[in-house]
Amino acid sequence: MTTASTAKKPGGARVAVQRFGTFLSGMIMPNIAAFIAWGFITMLFIPAGFFGAKSPFGWHWAPVAEIIGGGGDAATIGWPGAATALTANADGSTYQGYVGLVSVMITYLLPLLIANTGGRMVYGARGGVVATIAVMGVIVGTNIPMFLGAMIMGPLAAYITKQMDRIWDGKIRPGFEMLVNNFSAGILGMILAIVGFFAFGPVFLGISTVLGGVVGWLVDLHLLPLLSIIVEPAKVLFLNNAINHGVFTPLGIQQATETGKSILFLIEANPGPGLGLLLAFTFFGVGAAKASAPGAIVIQFLGGIHEIYFPYALAKPMTVLALIAGGAAGVTTNMIFGGGLVFPAAPGSIIAVTAAAIGAGPGNLLVVYLSVAVAAVVTFLIAGVILRASRKRDLAAEGGDDAFAAAIDQTEANKGKESAALGGLRSRTSNDVTASADRDVEGALGGLGGAVATKQLNTIVFACDAGMGSSAMGASVLRNKIKKAGIEGVTVTNQAIANLDGTADLVITQNQLTDRAKAQNPDAIHVSVDNFMNSPKYDEVVEMVRSQHEAK
Repeated sequence: MTTASTAKKPGGARVAVQRFGTFLSGMIMPNIAAFIAWGFITMLFIPAGFFGAKSPFGWHWAPVAEIIGGGGDAATIGWPGAATALTANADGSTYQGYVGLVSVMITYLLPLLIANTGGRMVYGARGGVVATIAVMGVIVGTNIPMFLGAMIMGPLAAYITKQMDRIWDGKIRPGFEMLVNNFSAGILGMILAIVGFFAFGPVFLGISTVLGGVVGWLVDLHLLPLLSIIVEPAKVLFLNNAINHGVFTPLGIQQATETGKSILFLIEANPGPGLGLLLAFTFFGVGAAKASAPGAIVIQFLGGIHEIYFPYALAKPMTVLALIAGGAAGVTTNMIFGGGLVFPAAPGSIIAVTAAAIGAGPGNLLVVYLSVAVAAVVTFLIAGVILRASRKRDLAAEGGDDAFAAAIDQTEANKGKESAALGGLRSRTSNDVTASADRDVEGALGGLGGAVATKQLNTIVFACDAGMGSSAMGASVLRNKIKKAGIEGVTVTNQAIANLDGTADLVITQNQLTDRAKAQNPDAIHVSVDNFMNSPKYDEVVEMVRSQHEAK
């Protein structure tokens, strides 16, 4: 037997944009490590990097920088076997220069990873393979990094593959399945690669040129800070992923390739506005919001989980104006002094921002720090005025904590799923902890007795939309409980729901996601929780596993 809450079926344009943004971020986020690797290689080995010929620290590491960063004269350096290409000098003469890692990774590796991930999201490993082949045609059909093409052509190629397979599903003679599957995917991939080269490549190049022109126009007219009017409210409503991962990240990568850094990476990821808002609630808030704000600062500023401050903005909608002003102030600071990041900062932690900023030199890092500080101060001052103006009213009002709890619930409703970070925030209000515990205990694991008797629990998976944030925290909580109980031989991991492959014995999800997890892995035992951080069901799971192991 499984335990689950009835899944809500929200609708409307906002939810559609959220789902689109979730899909886009699902292609980007699993590959962030590759972006970071490229960023560090760029930071260290390009001519203006730490170890390049024009190192700001004078740390030229010759000839390694010229080989890894690219551009070194192969005839002079003489490193055998490395890839070279015809390279032009400033005077127009040419030589065989090392290709290096920087340009190859940005041109081929990163777009192909995105394409493969997008293809897998649509149609598993088979979709990922065909998507990679198809996007290769788009890449070589253009002369710029083709992230936008990968994010569109990859899922499209996988979808076409899925529809193709339906044509002869169940009609292949036994013994010919592998032959048909491999040749059909190979032929379709070839066709899509050719179409991508001649048709999609020029189209995506045109789209990228238009979007880049719009950004350039905003920069030239000093209007880039106005984007905060869209971005900051969109963050609170969880509509930012479509903008950030669909537009800012692809254009930012292209800009960073050309100039070494990009301001676009900081428009959404700047932790300053959230820090300023939480500081304002720390000093001028009331009730549960004031008590929980200092802890939320650690999660938001150091952990990079920005969603932790969204309930505070929803509890006082006027403070969104402070977030807009702070965001605009941060963008203005970077625009005036030339601040930017070498690669995307994900999550938007000050630690990630530091790593992504230092590559462009210590001066750039100071500018980025200044933009974070300015954004935080502006947000703090404006939010402080707003909170002070209503402080007496808030203190006199009854049910203030209930209003903040309602804002947390509204934030989760905006997100379309529950969050471990928000669950931990909720747990700081005593009334809501009781309610949460009651909801968790109701219909908890009592019905699992029969299932446990016949199914050995060796693999437990926490599943959420992306498989990286809230589920990772939940898995860590249960893993520690199992370790303290002295139980061995049980694996606790976290995955995206879309990646559930049927190998899990028990799947733990938040209430709204349980039905999706059941459809993906129907043979597993499914447990629903209100939040991943403090569910009492974890103790029952540990007890069941202990009973099984003692019975062996």
